[in-house]
Amino acid sequence: MLPPLCASCRAPTRAEDEEALCPACRVRLPWLANLGCRLCGDAEPLRDETLCSNCVRKRGRRSPLLACTAALAFEGEAERWIYRIKYPVRGLGGLDPGARAVLRDWTRACAARAPGPLPDWIVPVPLHPRRLRERGFNPAALIARELARETGAHFAPRALVRLRDTPSQTGLDRAGRRRNVEGAFACRKGLWLPDSLWLVDDVVTTRSTLEASARALRRAGAKRIAAVCLARAR
Repeated sequence: MLPPLCASCRAPTRAEDEEALCPACRVRLPWLANLGCRLCGDAEPLRDETLCSNCVRKRGRRSPLLACTAALAFEGEAERWIYRIKYPVRGLGGLDPGARAVLRDWTRACAARAPGPLPDWIVPVPLHPRRLRERGFNPAALIARELARETGAHFAPRALVRLRDTPSQTGLDRAGRRRNVEGAFACRKGLWLPDSLWLVDDVVTTRSTLEASARALRRAGAKRIAAVCLARAR
């Protein structure tokens, strides 16, 4: 009975657009180009390669991830919306309607950018049980559930477990981030995994957490793992 409003500026929007943000707010978002290196997304791939020279130098060919894609740069309005998704007003428990509407929009953009065929399963990067109790929900699982609805893939929130409550990655360099999450993830015992998975997190920085999670999935039998995230820190 009421006209739809933009979740950001509250201007009236057209119901047929099915977008949470109006065109003016949407165009101001820091959308990433989808033409770069399959892992870092920043630079042009080398000739006859899908990796840029920087990722080749950092042994990107050995990455357990086939690709790592994100829709937005983690800055400006995108950063503010992701913070609202991850840290809703106390008591909302991840159910902030404006943030959830924006999340649904962005997951459609993520699914459209992800390379290759659709996956069999979509797996979120898990929180440690203590962190999950404190927060009340896992932001990566919210994103993964929306991606599963968008693609029709199986949502597998319990495929991975976090064995250690690792300290925050903030302030660590690439090597420190890698050491921090080494051996922190495992697949549930006896779990059968399909060949093709999407591994989901909210923001990717150095891929250390994603690659540690992907190695656990590969040890359990997964063969093609692509990381899909809302945003990439630059």
